[in-house]
Amino acid sequence: MKNRFVIMMALAIGMIFFNSCADAQQTATADLKAAEFKIAVDKKVGLLLDIRTADEVKTGYIAGAKNIDWYSPNFKTEVAKLDKTKPVYVYCAAGGRSTSARDVLLSLGFKEVHQLTGGIGAWKSAGYPLAK
Repeated sequence: MKNRFVIMMALAIGMIFFNSCADAQQTATADLKAAEFKIAVDKKVGLLLDIRTADEVKTGYIAGAKNIDWYSPNFKTEVAKLDKTKPVYVYCAAGGRSTSARDVLLSLGFKEVHQLTGGIGAWKSAGYPLAK
């Protein structure tokens, strides 16, 4: 009976240790305002992902962005090809699609995904430049 108690305690301690290690590898996400997003873009600290349609991109985009259309039937397949170890900075027109895309990216195993609050509209309102 005493041995069984010791074994159960050892298993409980092991599970606590395992869970604490798993927590250390959790993902990082943030909703960034335009100024914070621009700092990351300027530092080129990760992948910049524009998930708008081709027609939306034609109106201007943040320089250096890779475009993968959120509405494309291949969206998940295409983003799954990206480097999951690099931080991803994602944006859309107003922030709705990028919030959903962030969740998809995290579900695919990306470790760090941030989205631009207010989308490219907030970027433009802040007076930041667009490429054409």
